[in-house]
Amino acid sequence: MDGVSKIREEELTPLVEEFYARVRADPALGPIFNDAIDDWPEHLGKLTAFWSSVMLTSGRYKGQPVPAHLKHKARITPALFERWLALWVQTTNDRMTPEAAAALQAKARRIAESLQLAMFFQLEERSAASVANAERKDAIERPGQTHG
Repeated sequence: MDGVSKIREEELTPLVEEFYARVRADPALGPIFNDAIDDWPEHLGKLTAFWSSVMLTSGRYKGQPVPAHLKHKARITPALFERWLALWVQTTNDRMTPEAAAALQAKARRIAESLQLAMFFQLEERSAASVANAERKDAIERPGQTHG
């Protein structure tokens, strides 16, 4: 049986609540999260819906995680993602079956990777697009020459 089939909807609320209690108490992550979140009960409900959607395909989550994180880009570093993941691994290992914990951890790693790509590698993408645009412009301005 795969790990996802070991996850029950009713386990997600206490998992998310315990995890974010640890995040809020963390000396590096806590200040960022506590400054960013005004209504923790509402946010925990949203986060539970998120994990329900990504793990159980419930469709409960309707938010946009990338824009939400981009608002705090000045305070977030790749090292903080690693710290967040370490707390997630610890909490899922403490609360879930080994199979469910492994599935939740794998999904969290993929999500963290996607968020980091969205947050930290946009300049490189724009730079590559700028190079491509410059090459097209150069080709238009010098017709008849080949580029290789």
